[in-house]
Amino acid sequence: MAVDIIYNMKREMLRRKLSHKTINTYLLYVKKFLLANQDKSIKKFSKKDVREFLYRMEQRGVSGSTLNVAHSALRFMMIEILHKACYLKIKYAKTPVRKPEYLTKTEVSKILGVIHNKKHKLLVSLMYGAGLRVGEVTRLKVKDFSFEENIDWVRSGKGNKDRPFIIPQKIKRELKKRCNQEKLWVFLGRNGHLSIRTGQMVVRAAGKRADIKKNVHPHMFRHSFATH
Repeated sequence: MAVDIIYNMKREMLRRKLSHKTINTYLLYVKKFLLANQDKSIKKFSKKDVREFLYRMEQRGVSGSTLNVAHSALRFMMIEILHKACYLKIKYAKTPVRKPEYLTKTEVSKILGVIHNKKHKLLVSLMYGAGLRVGEVTRLKVKDFSFEENIDWVRSGKGNKDRPFIIPQKIKRELKKRCNQEKLWVFLGRNGHLSIRTGQMVVRAAGKRADIKKNVHPHMFRHSFATH
C-alpha cells in the first residue's frame, strides 16, 4: 500500500508538471512519514499524525523552510492521494536569508589591477561584467559567442538550462581577440577548459594581493554584479 502511495503521488505530480526537484523533495518526506507510521493502517492516517510528525521534526531543530516543505508534501499526500482532510493552520517561520557578500566597485578595481595574467584578468572581468558563476565562465565555448548580436550563451547552467547573457562592452574587444585565438574553449586549460579550481585560486590570490579585508571568492563577483 505504501508503494502505491509513492507511485500514485509521483504520477499525479508529473501530471501537474511539478519540477523534478519538487517531486523528489515531496517524495522524500512522504517516505519518512510512512516509515515513521509503518505500524499504523494507512486507512487510519489523520491530520493528527501529520501534526505529530511535523512536531517531531521541529523538536530536532529543523528549519522553518524545511518544515513548510514537509507540511506541503504531506498535505498533498493526504488530500490529493488519500482523499482525506488535512487542513492544518500551520505556518513555520522561515530561516532568515543571510545577505550575500559583495565587493565595492573600488575593491573590484583593486583586484583586477593586481591580476597581470591577461587570460585570468579577462576571466574575472567576465564573471563580474556578466554576473557569471566560475563554473559557467570556465566552460564558455568560442562558437557560442555572437559579437554581432552582443550575446553569448551559458550552456547547461544552474538547473541544467541554457541562458544568454550580454557581452560587457568594456571587454568585448579583448574577448573577440581571444575567441579568434582559440578553437573550442575560450579559457583553455591543461586538459580542456580551465578548471573551476584554477578560477578559485586566481580570485583568492588576487584578493590577498589587493589587500581586501574580506574572504574573497568567485561568487562574490556575481553578487557584486547584481548589487551594482
